[in-house]
Amino acid sequence: MLKKLSFTILAAASFLFASAQTDTPTEEKKSTTTFSGSADVYYKYDFGKSPLNTPTSFTKSHNSFELGMASVKVEHHTGKVGIVADLGFGKRAQEFSYNDQGIVAAIKQLYISYAPADWIKFTMGSWATHVGYELVDPYPNRNYSMSYMFTNGPFFHTGLKAELTKGKSGLMVGVANPTDFKTMPPSGFNKKVFLAQYSYAASDNFKAYLNFVGGQAPDSSQSTQFDLVLTGKISDKFNLAYNGTVTNTKLREDGKLGSAKSWWGSAVYLNYDPISWFGLTLREEYFSDKDQLKVFTSPLLTEGGNVIASTLSANFRVNSFVIIPEFRIDHASKDIFIKADGSPKSSNPSLLLAAVYQF
Repeated sequence: MLKKLSFTILAAASFLFASAQTDTPTEEKKSTTTFSGSADVYYKYDFGKSPLNTPTSFTKSHNSFELGMASVKVEHHTGKVGIVADLGFGKRAQEFSYNDQGIVAAIKQLYISYAPADWIKFTMGSWATHVGYELVDPYPNRNYSMSYMFTNGPFFHTGLKAELTKGKSGLMVGVANPTDFKTMPPSGFNKKVFLAQYSYAASDNFKAYLNFVGGQAPDSSQSTQFDLVLTGKISDKFNLAYNGTVTNTKLREDGKLGSAKSWWGSAVYLNYDPISWFGLTLREEYFSDKDQLKVFTSPLLTEGGNVIASTLSANFRVNSFVIIPEFRIDHASKDIFIKADGSPKSSNPSLLLAAVYQF
């Protein structure tokens, strides 16, 4: 079924790209090019005095000033065709492109889009995942540290997708390489994953996104992930968001797929902006890993568990410059963190100060 769907999408894309030859010269002359970028740095103090106490992405450090990522993004549109080249340099970019080597690891996004009509667009290349609420770039996120769901979900996809819109609804379907691979692994593995998203914008104050990723990984495991994102604006000073996700994975044992194991998470984001230059965000996340797939993987643990992570971040804004002081405490049902003396513990607090600039 997936092979048939892949062929159908590719055939449709080929036909529509061929029809672009009928575009008028006037359409081809209408072009725009924009440049944007960002940079971020941070300092973090871990009360357990160990970088091993950070199970989430991009802030694995203790008592250290760290460089996050420098990004440069170029967008060009000519008539119905557009290209995006989004490059990132730094530790954050390296963790994002963890399967890539050399200069390829600096490519966060690189894709070409063709929109034959206002209601449909085809995109081929590599782009950040549609799954989840948080993004790899720090400036759209009000918390600087990342959630467990972001860390353990997909980061990006490389393939072909079609996006359709009608009224308040949107639909995206696509096929891609295995999650987080810009090129296929050298083992010769060539399976594809299926992508989908349904979106509904009831108004500017409420939007909903139902996301899906499913397929086989290079380690021969097979997984499906369903993800829900809701955003709502209560007033000019208060808005909130919700993200819930669940992943089922079948590991291959003795050449056969075993029974399904799962992990899931749920998070609420409460955002309050009493004045234009200051805001507060509280993220409350519950992450369950009872099947020991992600967080509770230590051989010293006989069973999985769950983590409750509370993160309070302030945003001090000066035009495009944001200073983010942040306090976070992670509490696990098992002893997965480390005390300063090296003994295990179940809870771990940390302090962080980040500076983010966007242009």
